[in-house]
Amino acid sequence: MTRIPIALQLYSVRENCQTDLPATLRAVAEMGYEGVDFAGTYGYEAEEIRSLLDDLGLQTAGCHTGLDTLLGDELAQTAAFNQILGNKYLIVPWIPEERRDSRDAWLRTADLFNQIAAELEPFGMYTGYHNHHVEFEPYADGLTPWDVFFTHTDPRVVMQIDIGNALHGGGDPVAYLRRYPGRALTVHLKEHAAGKDEVLLGEGDVDWSTVFEVVEDQGATEWYIVEQETYPYPPLESVHRCLQNLKRMGK
Repeated sequence: MTRIPIALQLYSVRENCQTDLPATLRAVAEMGYEGVDFAGTYGYEAEEIRSLLDDLGLQTAGCHTGLDTLLGDELAQTAAFNQILGNKYLIVPWIPEERRDSRDAWLRTADLFNQIAAELEPFGMYTGYHNHHVEFEPYADGLTPWDVFFTHTDPRVVMQIDIGNALHGGGDPVAYLRRYPGRALTVHLKEHAAGKDEVLLGEGDVDWSTVFEVVEDQGATEWYIVEQETYPYPPLESVHRCLQNLKRMGK
């Protein structure tokens, strides 16, 4: 089994990035993270970011990309920017309500993602969707928006499942990983703990051993991506502790 490298979603340390992106990337690299997942580029050009990453030995594990930047003439510009970063995962982190407020809306959105996936294929890139909690609120027949979307999208559309967000919405992320094998090319590692807001990865209720077993048995995931949105310690210390906890779990 090939080891899955670990990246950090930079939204976890967004205020640090806004203040000093080079220093933040340096700190992340020194912690031992192997890559970063962008959620904004803080006014830097692609070439500047790539130079920073190369100097620090970091790779780009993905970029949370607004849906509007993948439509029409914007798509080619977005792809060109990400080619410079060495990124092939253009993951949409949020969909406007009008594109997800009904089953039919989700079906239309699935068609749109299929179109984007086809247009990105010549660039060697993928689009995909990152869940929050709302995608796991079931319809009357028991199906969820997550099911509707991923049963109607091409296998090239990445299922970037966020473990903590899925559990927060009442979904079973392990069941979804098994239901859609090979779709989770990147997985967001976020903790969940009932009744607790500020909990670090590895210190809550998630059965991480089962998550890792299922992901690694499928052999499709290229990155584990840590995302920490609550802070029992300052953000940089919090994400450092998350990585240390992962290493204690053998990752």
